[in-house]
Amino acid sequence: MPETKVKTLLLLTTTHTDMASSSSVLSEEQFLCTVCLDVFTEPVTIQCGHNFCKSCITQYWDYKSVCECPMCKKTFDKIPDLSVNLFISELADQFKKSVKVKATNIPEPCPAMTVDVPCDICSGTKLKALKSCLVCLTSYCETHLEPHQRVAGLKKHKLIDPVENMEDRICEKHDKLLELFCRTDRTCLCVLCLKADHMTHDTVPLEEEYGQNMAKVREMEAKVHQMIQERQQKVFEVENSVELSRKDAKKEISASAEVFTSLVRAIERSQAELFEMIEEKQKAVERQAEEVIKDLEQEITDLRRGCADLKQLSHTEDHLHLIRRFSSLCPLPTTKDWSEISVPRDLCLQGTVRRAVSQLEKTVEREVDRLCDAELKRIRQYSVDVTLDPNTANPYLILSEDGKQVKDGDIEKDVPDNPERFDRCTIVLGSEGFSSGRVYYEVTVKGKSAWYLGVARESCDRKGDFTLSPEHGYWCVGLENGEYKSADSSLVSLILREKPEKVGVFLDYEEGLVSFYDVEDRSHIYSFTGCTFTEKLYPFFYPGLKDKNNSVPLIITPVNHTD
Repeated sequence: MPETKVKTLLLLTTTHTDMASSSSVLSEEQFLCTVCLDVFTEPVTIQCGHNFCKSCITQYWDYKSVCECPMCKKTFDKIPDLSVNLFISELADQFKKSVKVKATNIPEPCPAMTVDVPCDICSGTKLKALKSCLVCLTSYCETHLEPHQRVAGLKKHKLIDPVENMEDRICEKHDKLLELFCRTDRTCLCVLCLKADHMTHDTVPLEEEYGQNMAKVREMEAKVHQMIQERQQKVFEVENSVELSRKDAKKEISASAEVFTSLVRAIERSQAELFEMIEEKQKAVERQAEEVIKDLEQEITDLRRGCADLKQLSHTEDHLHLIRRFSSLCPLPTTKDWSEISVPRDLCLQGTVRRAVSQLEKTVEREVDRLCDAELKRIRQYSVDVTLDPNTANPYLILSEDGKQVKDGDIEKDVPDNPERFDRCTIVLGSEGFSSGRVYYEVTVKGKSAWYLGVARESCDRKGDFTLSPEHGYWCVGLENGEYKSADSSLVSLILREKPEKVGVFLDYEEGLVSFYDVEDRSHIYSFTGCTFTEKLYPFFYPGLKDKNNSVPLIITPVNHTD
């Protein structure tokens, strides 16, 4: 057992704190030797009932002049015979095995560097020293240490684990052993140094200072272990987060592939239908042309026959024959007026293509709605409980007692003009700000003719008049003068399919994203993207000025995760 451990034990008082854990029948503390502070090795039980490692208690008694228990200080007339307690030994061995299994994933502390100290007495090949003597200032191997274990005078010498440079333990000024510590000057002393220069200083034996320093070392070691475990836990959390992200990415890829496959199929189907329709129209044109050509060719044949008769008659010089033959000739065959008849070259496909594209647009819109619905379900897991902060509310605003509703009032309330309060614009912020992660909440706007919702940075403009825009610290959308707008760098009009009754607000701080959704219609309203956030963001509410069409409040509503 190291000398330092024996010195630590000598500092124990008669007061003993029970180290057994109340939360476990077999805790680690129950298997620790109070001398070496490690799990029992060859545990023995002495007369008072306390247990120690056999080597630890033996070396403790060798060091002490009185045979006593290190824990309860009970003394014995002679050194008792020691036998290993087999029951405790087996339990300790089992505990060591269980601890070894549990510790496989815990990083071991850096092992202390051990240096083999040679024996100072050996000549030739020097053997490894077993102990160093603070009186002789010499290190001894097992053979040369034997006199210190046999000779009565040498037995009183103070032995420690072998150390190098024994001369460093001697006072250079007085050639005496350094056995005191001056806390005032933070230096080691011999007894003559104490008498000469340190009598009025705060001095203690080295063992006492060692005990305090060792306690601090163990405390620091425990903190370091805790820091290691915390960081290892963080590594696990990061790795787990990456794995979950990988799974989510696969799901997104699969869902996106399904959507785009559906769109590609819809496009191919629309294209095939359009091509088929064009071909049918072309065939109809060809059939019409064939009918026209057939009729024309028949008229040409009839006309050629009549032309031949006329040509033959035109060559006769018999007057009587010409008159009789001309009278019997049939009149010209009946023919159509072909000047207004034609075959269309333009198939007039504009309407057909437009209808096909319009149908495709509906398909795309349907797929977008399906994506938006899935997106809403996913971001609803980040819902937070938002309440209004009365310290930020404009004096004209009326807040409900539960902090979930706000509307404009007619009377200005007498409230403190604190720096957080909006003095001109009827605005109120949420109580809690967010500087990381993702946040989602929903607000009912049904029945209102004016409102704005979104997020605002902590340093946003609050006094006087200002414009709602990211430059002034606001990311919001709303309804004003019958028109839906996004308060971007310039007000952007929004075209919505339905009039929103409940609006969802989603913030992804790290992504720099603020998105708005029509909860009932399951559609996306608008998104601010690529934002850079450097401070806390707070939920932002502007209920609009009170009038006959805008008397109902904005209401923060619970998020229905099963909807």
